[in-house]
Amino acid sequence: MRPTARILLVAVVAGGLGLTASLLTTGPGPLLRSELGQRALGALLAARAPEPAAGTVVAKPGEPLPAMTLPDLRGQPVSLPTAYAGRPLLINLWASWCGPCASEMPELQRFSRQQAANGVQVVGIALDDPAAVKAFVKRLGVSYPVLLDAPGPADAGVRLGNPAGVLPYTVLVSPQGILLKQRIGPFGPGEVATWAAP
Repeated sequence: MRPTARILLVAVVAGGLGLTASLLTTGPGPLLRSELGQRALGALLAARAPEPAAGTVVAKPGEPLPAMTLPDLRGQPVSLPTAYAGRPLLINLWASWCGPCASEMPELQRFSRQQAANGVQVVGIALDDPAAVKAFVKRLGVSYPVLLDAPGPADAGVRLGNPAGVLPYTVLVSPQGILLKQRIGPFGPGEVATWAAP
């Protein structure tokens, strides 16, 4: 074996051992918080997910967000992404029964309050019972817009690129309506601002 090939083999083995040791000692959290980890998790879940309902347009990174209209908590229709055109848009899908969703809500609320008039607009989409959502939002003091949808094979989560239906699920959309990023799982303290940065 050539010296260069031997060095490369040792580096690959050492890297693999380091990754394994990291996963064993700190769990998959740091890996899943990276873009590479999120892409790998998304691909794995998508491969195991049921097929979306016939005719359902599923968002893909780098492509325009499919247009959808959902009611807000007062029952008024809101069209995405056009209602927030010209601003970056962070859409977070959640449910009141989802523990990780509840744990990240204060972080999303803080981030939303820090945004200026042209900053990132946070919008929640609850795949849940309207009465439960209203009580949940009131209890947690969520002030950013929350829209409603019923879970199913063509719900907002599926259309936003999450056919596996894992919650929480978040997407970042450009001011022009292009899907930039997808995230499976909750944000930890301080992670939203870093993740949503241009």
